[in-house]
Amino acid sequence: GPDDLAAILYTSGTTGRSKGAMLTHRALASNAQTLKDSWHFSADDVLIHALPIFHTHGLFVATNITLLAGSSCIFMSKFDADDILGYMPDATVLMGVPTFYVRLLETEGLRKASVNMRLFVSGSAPLLAETHDRWRDVTGHAILERYGMTETNMNTSNPYDGDRRAGMVGFPLPGVEVIVTDPATGAPLPQGEIGVLEVRGPNVFAGYWKMPDKTAEELRDNGFFITGDLGRIDADGYVHIVGRGKDLIISGGYNIYPKEIELVIDDLPGVVESAVIGLPHKDFGEAVVAVIVAQNGVEISAQDISNSIKDNLARFKQPKRIEFVQALPRNAMGKVQKNVLRDAYDGVFQ
Repeated sequence: GPDDLAAILYTSGTTGRSKGAMLTHRALASNAQTLKDSWHFSADDVLIHALPIFHTHGLFVATNITLLAGSSCIFMSKFDADDILGYMPDATVLMGVPTFYVRLLETEGLRKASVNMRLFVSGSAPLLAETHDRWRDVTGHAILERYGMTETNMNTSNPYDGDRRAGMVGFPLPGVEVIVTDPATGAPLPQGEIGVLEVRGPNVFAGYWKMPDKTAEELRDNGFFITGDLGRIDADGYVHIVGRGKDLIISGGYNIYPKEIELVIDDLPGVVESAVIGLPHKDFGEAVVAVIVAQNGVEISAQDISNSIKDNLARFKQPKRIEFVQALPRNAMGKVQKNVLRDAYDGVFQ
């Protein structure tokens, strides 16, 4: 029946022990139907499927939408930019993670190959505004960002017809409610304020397998799931993700949201991307550390970064230490593993 268990899908475990999310037939079917309609899938579509199938988008979203729409699927065993470019002339949709689009932008012939494509979807990790803008310049298409998680499949989506805004994950899908609540009290917050995102709808999971205490902790009696993601909803109704609750930095009594600092640093010349973390500090409790990937061949120092951002960030938000790396640690879905970074730099202020 609709409420029977269809699958147990394990969370990525980027913030702690991996948990088995119990997904019902109703949750999977309702989400697939909603996305098929929202993303205008039909029997004429051909999807390029290069996502891993141990993750909710590759396993359920991509395959279930294809089946419901009666469309076709080019099922790749792994991501290969050149192979995807070769398939594009015979396809209409690509679902991917930000890394897909960064790599595809490095290939030759992307503009010509993408002529017949109608939709490019991205999720699982934040898509940089620079990537969004470059993709539109090269292909003429605006990438559609969405927001989902293991426990819920997809929750929000930028509009198919409408303004797909870089750095935002769009509006709640039909039938899905998204609210922002106070992390301490659980009370709803006014529009525009940052808090914890909570989600309710037929897509929400039934609980964690053999973990009743964890289920009670994250799934409210009123049906809202506490996602653990920090976000806000702007005046136009677009949802913004600013980070994970466990990534929140409290320094000297001030709440600091890493995403705000990362956006400022990522916008600097010579910077590919950054990750901001909080580490124990004897005076402030936690202090801000920025881990940065610089462009190949670009000479840039910690002092250069500090000088460039000092006028754009309050003093308490400015990194007290800046590190440079060749690449940020990521899991299989492209999410930056900040827990790995915290372990790697633990003790730098001692």
